[in-house]
Amino acid sequence: MPSKDKILDMLQSEPNDPFLLYSLAMEELKQGQLPAACEAFDRITTIDPDYVAAYHQKGQALLQDGQNEEALRVLQIGIARANAVGNDHAAAEMQGLIELL
Repeated sequence: MPSKDKILDMLQSEPNDPFLLYSLAMEELKQGQLPAACEAFDRITTIDPDYVAAYHQKGQALLQDGQNEEALRVLQIGIARANAVGNDHAAAEMQGLIELL
């Protein structure tokens, strides 16, 4: 995965690229920047509501941060989107996270 600086440079020319935003969000998570990561995940789901990995990762991050209610909300939306696009695997993974609550 490219460095955060490289990702930010690429986003200058393609600010609505879901993959670049996902890469940025994951880098933010690695650096412990939960609010910035969640903002990037939210941008992804605004641009592409069917990018189910963003819901999964945001939900997981919120759970790790103790924000269980918000995590539950995000995961429920993610499961609905995953089901809508036929991604049973992602839906099952998010359901598994909910069951940990």
